[in-house]
Amino acid sequence: MRYEMAEKIKVWFDAESDFLEVRFSDVAGYEKETDHDAVMERVDENGRVIGFSILGVGRFKKIEKSAEFKAHGAEIYR
Repeated sequence: MRYEMAEKIKVWFDAESDFLEVRFSDVAGYEKETDHDAVMERVDENGRVIGFSILGVGRFKKIEKSAEFKAHGAEIYR
């Protein structure tokens, strides 16, 4: 099955809770833990990355770790 990416990347930031969410697609998905306790991946039913979220994003003075998301055609995968 092939999913088309949303025409726009959706970014949502809540300053009060210091929460950032980025979505690459509008397909249904669920949150999945990562190696970093503040970062969650949003994946579809096949495990393809369709977004991510960061809790407490304001506490990061510099980026010590990075995550890479690769696009293949119209698909996002890890």
